[in-house]
Amino acid sequence: MNVPDKALLQWLQQPSADRGLHFAGAGDGWDFHSYADLAELTLRTAAALRAHGLRTGEVVAVVQRSSPGFTAGLFGAIAAGGTACSIAPPFAFQRADDYEKHVTHLFGTARPTVTLCDQDSLEKVRKITANLGLPEPVLFDAFVDGVSPAQQPFPAAEFALLQFTSGSSGFSRGVRVTGAALRANVTAMRRWLDWSPDLPGIAWLPVHHDMGLIGCLLNIVTTGCDGWMLQPEDFIRSPQRYLRCISEQRVGLAAMPNFGLAYILRRVRAADLDGLRFDSLRSIILGAERIDPTVLEKFAALLEPYGFDRRALLPAYGGAEATLAVTGLPLGEGWTALSPEHSGAASSAGGRIVGCGRPLDGMTVTIVDDEEQSVPDGAVGEIVVNGPSVATSYVGDPGSASGTSIEDGMLRTGDAGFLHDGQLFVVGRLGDGLKMHGRMVFAESLEAQLIERGIPERRVAVLLGNREGTPTATVVLEAPKPEWYDLAGTVLRESLTDTELTAVAVPRTGIAVTSSGKPRRRVMWTALCDGSLGGTAQSL
Repeated sequence: MNVPDKALLQWLQQPSADRGLHFAGAGDGWDFHSYADLAELTLRTAAALRAHGLRTGEVVAVVQRSSPGFTAGLFGAIAAGGTACSIAPPFAFQRADDYEKHVTHLFGTARPTVTLCDQDSLEKVRKITANLGLPEPVLFDAFVDGVSPAQQPFPAAEFALLQFTSGSSGFSRGVRVTGAALRANVTAMRRWLDWSPDLPGIAWLPVHHDMGLIGCLLNIVTTGCDGWMLQPEDFIRSPQRYLRCISEQRVGLAAMPNFGLAYILRRVRAADLDGLRFDSLRSIILGAERIDPTVLEKFAALLEPYGFDRRALLPAYGGAEATLAVTGLPLGEGWTALSPEHSGAASSAGGRIVGCGRPLDGMTVTIVDDEEQSVPDGAVGEIVVNGPSVATSYVGDPGSASGTSIEDGMLRTGDAGFLHDGQLFVVGRLGDGLKMHGRMVFAESLEAQLIERGIPERRVAVLLGNREGTPTATVVLEAPKPEWYDLAGTVLRESLTDTELTAVAVPRTGIAVTSSGKPRRRVMWTALCDGSLGGTAQSL
C-alpha cells in the first residue's frame, strides 16, 4: 500500500469533469456536481471573500447543509487564506431555543469575519450575529454570483479549521487545527483505508460534525472519488435508499455511529434487500459513540447473504482535538470484543467492549494512571494521544471542565480505556464514573447494559457522581415504560453498592444531547444537582 500525501487544495489544480459529488434529490434522484464545477465555485468563493475584505487567518463561518455551496464555502475559505468553521444549521436541533443558545456560544467563540448561510439558515443566524455585534451573515448564492474565480488559492493561514467539540461534557469548545494537522489526519485515514479515486464513498452524517466533515466530505473530495451525499433526514426517512445506493453505485466506503447500524436493523428487513449486493462495501468506519457488539453481529447477519464481508466493519476512535481519527481497525482484520472477565482492570466495564483498532500513521496512544505513569497492557487508565494531527490549542479560555486538554502536542483525552495486543479499547469518560471498591464504574457501560437488555438507544442516560457527599446514580428515561424502572434498578445494583439510586422520567426529547446525538451527562448532572433537571423522580 503506497497512498500519497495530498495537499488539501491539490484537487483544485486538475479537477475531474467525470467524478464529483452526487447530492440526494427528490425521490430517488441525485444532483451531480463534478469536481471541475466545484473547483470553479470554490475559487469564486475565495475571490469573493478576498474582495469582501477577508484577511489571512480570519474566520469564515459556513452555516449550510451538505450541498455544493457548503463544499465551496468550506474549501473556498481555506483557499482564500481564511480559517474555515462549520456551524450547524437550524435543522440539527429539535427546539429553536436550544439552537439559539448553542449557536450563540459557537459564534461568540469563533467571532467570524464572514458568515456564509443558505436560505434556510439566514434569518435565524442574522438574529444571533446581531445580538453579538458580529457582521451580518450573507447568503452564499448571492455572495458568489457573478464573481470571477481566483486564478489560484491565496497564501494559506496557519489554521485551516476551527472546529468544535461535541459538547457532551458541557459547552462545545473551539479547537484550532493547522493545515498541516488537517492534511496529516486526512492522509493517515486515506492510508489506513487504502482509499483511491476509483473507490466511491457515501455519507449521511451532518457536515458540522468532525466525522461527517473530515471523515466523509474532506476525505471524499481530496481523494477525488465519487461521493454520494445524503442529508441526515434522508437516511432517517429511508435507510433502504441508502442501501440501494451502496449496491447500485458499487460504493466502497461509508461511516456512521453505532446508532446508524442500529437504525438500519430496526427499519430494514431482508425482503428490502432482494436483488442488492454489498460485496463492494469494504469499509464502514464506526465511531463517535460506544459500539454495541450485538449490533455489529446482527448487522453483519442481515447483509452477509447479499455479499457483505463482516470484516468491513471498522471501529475507530478519535475526537476534535486530534483533528479526527486516532485509531482504526486495519482492513481485513475483523473486529473483536472483550468480555469483563478479560482482566481484573477491565472487569468493571460491564458488557463486552469493542476494540477501536490501532494507532494510525504517526499517532501514538498511551494509557496512564493518576500519576501520569504508563500502565501495563490490559490496565484501565486515561487515554493520552500524541501525533502530527493533534490540534494546536483551544480558542479562548481552555478551561478544564471537560477533562480534555492539549499541551505541547499531547492530548489528554479525559477518556478511560486500555490497550490489549496493541489495540485500543475505550471504556468511557473519566468524569462520568464512580469508583467502587477500587474499580471505576462508567456511565457509558451502564447505558450499554440497559440498551442491551431492552431500553431503546437514545431513550436512556446514566448520570454518576457524588451529590452532597453521597455516591449517586441517576437513570434519566425518556417517556419510559413501567418495566424500565425495575430493569434500571437491577442493572445499577449489579455494579454499584452503597450508592443512592434514582430514576427521572422526562418527556420525549427531554434528554440533553449534543448536535451529534450524544448525551450531555455533565450538563444533566449539574441540572440534577441544582434542581433544574425537571421530570419526575423516584427511588430505585
